[in-house]
Amino acid sequence: MAKEEKTTPPAPQMRVLGQFIRDMSFENIMAQKGGAPEMQPDVQVQVNLDAKKRSQENQFESSIKLNVTSKDKESGSVLFVLEIDYVGMFFIDNIPDAQMHPFLLIECPRMIFPFLRRVVSDITRDGGFPPLNLENIDFVSLYRNEINKRQAEDAPADKTLN
Repeated sequence: MAKEEKTTPPAPQMRVLGQFIRDMSFENIMAQKGGAPEMQPDVQVQVNLDAKKRSQENQFESSIKLNVTSKDKESGSVLFVLEIDYVGMFFIDNIPDAQMHPFLLIECPRMIFPFLRRVVSDITRDGGFPPLNLENIDFVSLYRNEINKRQAEDAPADKTLN
């Protein structure tokens, strides 16, 4: 009797090769204007994700871009603005092409987010404010919202062609 060989597909592989801040800006507007430290902050965080293939085989970049604006709840005056582009470099293998896009914009940011959270906390503390501890980001919902937004933007263009 011949045994049938079961071939299992190779397991997906991912390694973080490195992380870095590509670009960062922190403006302490309150200090520039001589504001009082008793202000009650209202913090708004905008998140954008990006990913691209690197020139080396099986290497990719995934970046989280944050725009954080803190305003005084009462007056609406801006306390500080933080813009940061945080990048992770990854070795990724055995991921089907159809799954690569969501993998780069969900799993990769999920891996580097704790490090970005620490950087943001340190920057805001060193900038003269209480450390800003970012809430967890639901990268799956963020990805789905972006896909839905792009499909909605493409839909009107399709209708005008008919």
